[in-house]
Amino acid sequence: MHVRHTVCCGLDVHKKTVAACLRRPDLRGQRRSEVRTFATTTGALLELAEWLVAARCTDVAMESTGIYWRPVYQILEERQLTVLLVNAAHVKKVPGRKTDVEDCEWLAELLEHGLLRGSFVPPAPLRALRELTRARRQLIDAHSEEANRVQKVLETANIKLGDVATDVLGVSGRAMLKGLIAGERDPTTLAALARGRLREKRAALVDVLIGRFTDHHAFLLQHLPF
Repeated sequence: MHVRHTVCCGLDVHKKTVAACLRRPDLRGQRRSEVRTFATTTGALLELAEWLVAARCTDVAMESTGIYWRPVYQILEERQLTVLLVNAAHVKKVPGRKTDVEDCEWLAELLEHGLLRGSFVPPAPLRALRELTRARRQLIDAHSEEANRVQKVLETANIKLGDVATDVLGVSGRAMLKGLIAGERDPTTLAALARGRLREKRAALVDVLIGRFTDHHAFLLQHLPF
């Protein structure tokens, strides 16, 4: 079978270790494999990169295993190596694997013959932007979940704050919640904690802040991270 990459490497990435199989010709021109295992600390990954660069390796393939591939990818990317991130399901569908061949060796052999199809990996600035937008989405979802938990506690105490305040966890809502937790039960006093436009609705707030809020509800609210 035609060799497309003269010197290439297959990586089997785990949480604590990376098994690397370097495929290259020997002095007689025969294809040979050299397998080494590296830790996943930054120093060890730099050693892996230097080993590949010294061997004049041009192409590297590894499976997209969770998030463990990312530090490896970044360090090899910095060394200007062409890194192919492949889907594990695709690799398993390629016929011809021997049972005693390690994953890194199999990846290296497939890579040298051009039998792997890489997944799209955006450039570093776009990856950073994706992480930021994903983190923002998660924070918004977490905020909504906490607001729902707070609202549930208030409903069990028949406090209808959400009927008047658009955001129960806004500045005014948090002030009233802290007042309830601190032991304040007078609806007029609690309504006076309103800020901004919500102050215009103090009469309505007094009505919805009349309930059966007990120390039990205060305890529940106190342990919610709002």
